[in-house]
Amino acid sequence: MDTQALSTSSKPPAATAPVDYLLHLADNALILGQRNAEWCGHGPILEEDLALANNSLDLIGQARLLYQHAAEILGGGATEDTLAYFRDVPDFRNYTLLELPHSAPLAGTAAGDRDYATTIVRNFLYSALMGLLWERLQGSADPQLAAIAAKSLKEVRYHLRHSRDWLVRFGDGTDESHARAQAAVDHLLPYTQEFWTDSAPETAASSAGVGVNARDLQADWNTLVDAALADATLTRPAVQGYITQGKHGVHSEHLGFVLAEMQSLARAHPQATW
Repeated sequence: MDTQALSTSSKPPAATAPVDYLLHLADNALILGQRNAEWCGHGPILEEDLALANNSLDLIGQARLLYQHAAEILGGGATEDTLAYFRDVPDFRNYTLLELPHSAPLAGTAAGDRDYATTIVRNFLYSALMGLLWERLQGSADPQLAAIAAKSLKEVRYHLRHSRDWLVRFGDGTDESHARAQAAVDHLLPYTQEFWTDSAPETAASSAGVGVNARDLQADWNTLVDAALADATLTRPAVQGYITQGKHGVHSEHLGFVLAEMQSLARAHPQATW
């Protein structure tokens, strides 16, 4: 008997993450990538126009890898495109924070309908979480997810550095920039409560050793956020009240508009190849 062949054939199949968990991670990346791409051609300076475009490409690239993995598990003709373009609002599992427009209760007057401080604060809050999450997911029992995490970690570390640097510039800058940054923090931080709520896909993935429950990262995230806010001379507001439920499929009115713009071409020509 060929013992080597027997040994190889008796190896257990590689673990795979729950599809809903992969979709949660993918939807987060896709929706924030779509939002950040709205700055293309509208950045406050050319360097930031390019920086946000690159940030968006990184996030959409992460989403593609995660959708491809989920599609392989689902089978039945599922592809990265069907998962991105042919699911409706209740099917998406992204954090509500990521679908919000770039506007906020602005400090002072604004020249346009986008507030760059809001974009920076959101990117910082999310990147601080994902830096911790991708680092942990490098040890996932799902080898494909572990590989995606290793690639994504390199990207999100840049996103975190970029957003943190600008957060400090705004907060410790002029009276106007400080007021805008503080308004953005006050507006967005309550939405981060959703990070720490339980969901069935996260619990299942964590229990199986293929995923991480974001709730377990809260203490480390708080340390990162508090240190950055202190450097930026910003005040962390008390957070209470309603907790959003985007990762459970309950979204704000804004996601429908994001998807309508993002999905319109694919839905108008569903049989097209590109």
